[in-house]
This record gives sequence, C-alpha cells and structure tokens, in this order.
Amino acid sequence: MARSAPSIRSLAQTLGLSGTTISCALRGVGRVHPETVRRVRAAAAAAGYRLNPLTGIVLSQLRRGRRDELEGVLAIVDIAEPERKPHGPFHEKLVAGARKRAVQLGFSIEEFVIGSAGLSLARLDSILQSRGVHGIYLLPSWFEHDLSQIAWPKYAAICSALTAANPALNCVTGDAFRTIFMALERLDAMGYRRPGLALDRERDELTQHRYSGAFLGYVQSRPHMELVPTHVVSELEHNAFKAWFRESRPDVVISPFTETLDWMIEAGARVPEQHGFVCLNAIYRRRPCAAVDLRPGEVGSRGIEALITQLQRNERGVPRVPTVMTIPCRWMDGPTVRNQSSRPGKGRRLLVTPGS
Repeated sequence: MARSAPSIRSLAQTLGLSGTTISCALRGVGRVHPETVRRVRAAAAAAGYRLNPLTGIVLSQLRRGRRDELEGVLAIVDIAEPERKPHGPFHEKLVAGARKRAVQLGFSIEEFVIGSAGLSLARLDSILQSRGVHGIYLLPSWFEHDLSQIAWPKYAAICSALTAANPALNCVTGDAFRTIFMALERLDAMGYRRPGLALDRERDELTQHRYSGAFLGYVQSRPHMELVPTHVVSELEHNAFKAWFRESRPDVVISPFTETLDWMIEAGARVPEQHGFVCLNAIYRRRPCAAVDLRPGEVGSRGIEALITQLQRNERGVPRVPTVMTIPCRWMDGPTVRNQSSRPGKGRRLLVTPGS
C-alpha cells in the first residue's frame, strides 16, 4: 500500500505537537522556540513535506468567514534606473494587464520600486515577508541588475524581459524575433525588396539582439531581397538617420518611433507611393501608420498567470533551468505601406503569426 503524503496533522502526531505549532514553525510566524522550529523543519524535510504558501491565505479567509473567494497579494516590482527616463506607457499597459488578470484570479497587486530612487533590496524583502507576499512579478528594465540579495527561496517569481535580472528567473515576454519576421513577411508580400531597420542599440540589446538577428536572418534567406545595412545606433538622431536613408536607399523602414517617418519625408521619401514605414511598437505611434502591436497587456496577463501557477505548485526560488514563454505580436494595417490587398509573389507564401 502506498504511504500517504505527509501533512501538518501527521507531523503533529509524530512530534507530539499541535497543528498550530507545526504550521507556525514551518511558516516562520508566531512565538515558537527556535529549537522547536529546527526540529519541526527537520522532520518535515525528512518526510518530504512542502508548505504551500497559499494554505495560510485560505485558512485566513475561512477564519474570517469568507469562503467564496481566495484573496492573495502579489508584488509588482519596478527598477528605477537613473540613466534612463522613468518607464512609460509600455510599463503602464503591462501593469494594467497584470492587475486585471490577478483580480480575475482572486489576487490583489501591490507595486514597489527598487533601485536608486526606491527601496533597497533588503527593505523590499522585509516588507514582502511581513505582508505575507510570496509572488514577485518583475517589470522590464533596460539593464541587468544584481538582485541576488533577495531571499528567492521564499518567493515564486516571473520576469518580463530577457535581461531583467541576475539570477535568471522564468520569463514571460514578447516575441521580438517573430515580431520582425512577421513584419517582413507582410512587407515581402506587398512587394518591398529593400527593407531597412532603424533602431536604438539599447532596445536591440534588451532583446539580446533578436530584432537585428531576425532582420538579417530573414533578408539573407530571401534571394529576391537586397540586404540594406541596419541603422542600429546608440541613439536615433535625425541628421544621422537622413544620411543613412539617402545612402542606403531602403524602400521601407521599420523603426520604433514615428519621428523616423518625419525624417524619411524630410530626406525626400514619398510615403506610401514609393516608400513604406512600419512602427515597431504601436504604443509609440503619434500619427496613423502601419505598426506592430507588442501586446503588453497580454504579456502582463500571461505573466501573472504563470506566477500564480508557480505559487499553486509551490515552486519557489531560482529555477534550475529558467524557461521563457513568448507572446506573439499583432500586425496593424496603416496608410504608410502599400495596398494591404497585395499578395505574395510566385513561389512564396505569407506566414501569419497567430493573433496577427
């Protein structure tokens, strides 16, 4: 006969202690003698018992007579970076999507800022533990930060950018590589043959060069296309961009900001008659144009789902093998590219990303 799974009740019977004492010792709360805590945790480890952090939340709700829903608290953590401007609309939509999904699943959200303009890691750790928060959702940052001082074994965690943290955590983020591939597939089908990529280098590095890598991979694998040198620079600036545009002669430009479209027109581009433009992130559009929606709200929603799943499985700490889940983007038609009814040429087929 298979042995039953260890429980607080079985540990209490084995050790001759009350269930309350066992629970408090395992969760590190209440006034339990340190030697008793050591003995309880040693017995729990030997028996293979793992404490589910949601158990205490459920019991708390039951004690207050609220049996209809589970309420837990998750932390959304942003990193203040003095080298960059405060995070903007992309983060706002990411948080909005995360908050909406958390509420749907019975959790509330508390936001924290760490770094030079926020809490220290030690202070954040102390606040989260005192409030019984066991889940951390880490927002994107421009640079990698050393977050090893956080007591990760106490938390489930999800990050939302590939370069967000050290140590490496499980990640739910947008699919940067597929974003470029999908945009180029669309443009290829419309007959563009000399696409150009104009991008700030930090944005490319944030995706571990998936933007530029996908661009080069797509164009070089299509004999009917001509490879235009990418304009990946430390900062997009109008004079340097116009010089690149005039020299490289792309017939369509993919870039994150619609200011680039203004510079194209200043350099003599005729849009959409002879040239095309695609905004790489629809959230930054300042005028109607073709664009790619990176779907930050969906990224936030799926990130929270993954975080709650980890909590329910009692998976805390730094993962042995970090995983990455990517969310596909969505193409948005606009007046800055050729007729949308254009079809792929002979021998090619248009591959459409799910959700596009």
